[in-house]
Amino acid sequence: MTVGEKQAGNPPEVLDGPFSTRQLLRIDEALRLADQGTGLVFSVFVGGLDEPIREHAERLHRQLAEPDLSVLIAVSPNQRQLEIVTGRQARKRIPDTYARLAALSMVAAFGGGDLAGGIINGLDQLASHAGKG
Repeated sequence: MTVGEKQAGNPPEVLDGPFSTRQLLRIDEALRLADQGTGLVFSVFVGGLDEPIREHAERLHRQLAEPDLSVLIAVSPNQRQLEIVTGRQARKRIPDTYARLAALSMVAAFGGGDLAGGIINGLDQLASHAGKG
């Protein structure tokens, strides 16, 4: 299916997701800025995560095009779970301590009902710490 084609039956899944079009555009912009500013590859997954949560997030991370340079933020709002997975090269620039700080900030925003804002702020914090690549 190409952009603009109508799908018979159900609309695309993204329209049923937790984000408005404006929020999706803001998240996309935050991802683009993080990628360009750091040389790393940032990705966001929002949805259900299988148990054990960390292992599922790591599997998703390994499926990315450049896992060594990638940072994955995996959020499962219904399970109230958040995982940040960094690849081997990305971890040198974003140690676990800084990923945890970004996670705490994101969780605070999520608790206030701001899922998109939490993701955007988390991306900004991670990218700021990683610096120019």
